[in-house]
Amino acid sequence: MRTAVVPLEDIFELRRSVLRPGRPRNTAAFVEDGHPGVFHVAAYAPDGTLCACATFFPEQLPGEAAPAHRLRGMASADAVRGQGYGAAVLQAGLAEARARGAELVWCNGRVAARGFYEHQGFTAVGEEFQLEPAGAHYVFVAKLS
Repeated sequence: MRTAVVPLEDIFELRRSVLRPGRPRNTAAFVEDGHPGVFHVAAYAPDGTLCACATFFPEQLPGEAAPAHRLRGMASADAVRGQGYGAAVLQAGLAEARARGAELVWCNGRVAARGFYEHQGFTAVGEEFQLEPAGAHYVFVAKLS
């Protein structure tokens, strides 16, 4: 598998199909996509098929002074779920955020993904909360060394 920092156009349809299925295309667009420090990471199968993606951008974690990047829009194609593409795109994004000066990365992650995030070095902080229409979430934080 191969990972790369790519333009939004390369990952947008995967993000939309996984995170906003059946919804209008514009619901998968994030305000942060226009942020000057945003970057998008893709993971590809050996045949070049896009399998996973994630978006990262500079944003402080509320209550923390450390330079941070926020993760949004992480998605893996259903056909490859559990095969390491999500982990690969996440680890590549953490490395890129570190190279850009981040000391931590954080996200609002679905409760159902807690095991995945913790296995990747994140810690759930605070109480569970609801994000509509996606449901129950935690804030997950990874400190970069």
